[in-house]
Amino acid sequence: MDHHDDPSALDIVIVPPTHDLGDGFQVRRALPSRQRRMVGPFVFLDQMGPHVFQPGQGLDVRPHPHVCLATVTYLFDGEIMHRDSLGSVQPIRPGEVNWMTAGRGIVHSERTDTALPQDGSGLFGLQCWVALPSKDEESDPAFTHTKAVELPFIDGEGVEARVVAGSYWGRRSPVATLSDMFYVDVKLKAGARIGMPPEYPEQAIYIVEGRLDLGRDGSFEPGQLVVLKPGAGVTLGAPGPGPTRIMLLGGEPMDGPRFLSWNFVASSEERIEQAKRDWKAGAFPQVPGETEFIPLPESQGRPVRYP
Repeated sequence: MDHHDDPSALDIVIVPPTHDLGDGFQVRRALPSRQRRMVGPFVFLDQMGPHVFQPGQGLDVRPHPHVCLATVTYLFDGEIMHRDSLGSVQPIRPGEVNWMTAGRGIVHSERTDTALPQDGSGLFGLQCWVALPSKDEESDPAFTHTKAVELPFIDGEGVEARVVAGSYWGRRSPVATLSDMFYVDVKLKAGARIGMPPEYPEQAIYIVEGRLDLGRDGSFEPGQLVVLKPGAGVTLGAPGPGPTRIMLLGGEPMDGPRFLSWNFVASSEERIEQAKRDWKAGAFPQVPGETEFIPLPESQGRPVRYP
């Protein structure tokens, strides 16, 4: 099709609502939204912060379960201590990747380490859930931590990019994923530009900091998720005055619909209902050394079907 017939590369632009979790700690949920449930395997995208905790305070997410998905945590600022039912104890710092495959079931907690300097610590990052292919939903749970220096780094002409997971621009992250996808951290100095080719059928851009210029499609603000049309490439630009930071994400479409309820994602409703029963019955493995847990919320309707 001649590009003059349909000048826009945009499918939809999601402006996520902001939720205050207390003490001014804000979370923006870009996926799922009413406009779009998933992009590639990404079924959930939360922005945490930016926030500075008061001395003695911090993130305190008690043990909770997941099934049939992988969680990926990526920080721009701060530190989170991850503990899970496999016995993993792993702090995550900016530029590193915590990738946890829930498979048939895992439990984890996420907290600010109370041993850190208590002069008020910052926290800013993204947490995503990636749906697993149907054949891998009941795989063994697993956890991997990848250091920033192990990730492919692209540097030049005012652009710095890190391939967090999957492959893009011919570079592949060592983080093992179970489906074809990409997740890339991009920093653009004011005035810098880089092309985003249509490498995957489903592609999106999440604006973390600064403004993003997409040429004829206009400019976009932090906190917006720009979903591209299939087959559309764009040029990413930083209009200034400061730098722009974005995350590129997406991949192949999932192999069928997914259902989501609370912390559970699966290709069947019954699997989610089973997970709820198991959590209520205390049948999930425990995080060693932890006795607290988040109870199943009472008001649980039927799982939401995607797409």
